[in-house]
Amino acid sequence: MGRVNPMVLPGVYAPQEDTELLAGVLCDEPLPPGAAVLDVGTGSGALALRAARLGARVTAVDVSRRAVYAARLNARRAGLPVRVRRGNLFEPVRGESFDLILANPPYVPAPDGGARPRGAARAWDAGPDGRLILDRICREGPALLRPGGVLLIVQSALSDPGRTVGLLREADLKAAVIRRRRISLGPVLRGRERWLRQRGLLSPEENKEELVVVRAELPV
Repeated sequence: MGRVNPMVLPGVYAPQEDTELLAGVLCDEPLPPGAAVLDVGTGSGALALRAARLGARVTAVDVSRRAVYAARLNARRAGLPVRVRRGNLFEPVRGESFDLILANPPYVPAPDGGARPRGAARAWDAGPDGRLILDRICREGPALLRPGGVLLIVQSALSDPGRTVGLLREADLKAAVIRRRRISLGPVLRGRERWLRQRGLLSPEENKEELVVVRAELPV
């Protein structure tokens, strides 16, 4: 399987280390033939394309018009039958169910006083604790899983993976962090490094960010 490398349009989140980390976990996940897969917050469609190449029936959702256009364009270029819908998180797929849900949501803590992010920042900013979207996924995602279905979420250690695991277990899923990767601070985190240290999210000597993948399974 090649690297995740779709065409990226201006204003659409470009695949980065978090995309690659989740793509690696996806490739290790055993899927039933013709599995129904949902890629929520698809961006350029990188993960949706990866799932489609594995033989899954894929639906991709994003709130951004540009992202929806980019994902459709990339699916067309790749010759892959990905269904792309525009909408807020799970709204376009209410009433449907899936064998696998992939989520690479916004998860970066932001010193914004609680204001909702706008423009391109919607792809990474997620409120003061980084959980603006993560908590919704944990609350709403389990209802869309088929028995034995799996939810895979990639996030930063800065946005409390323990809370993600706890909320998913409260929803009666078997949940745990299954993969970790430490990466250099990107431009967004470097730009708010002082604020993150003041809040205690980064220690004085820490100069890397840890990414994690949480896997949650609905028992049969």
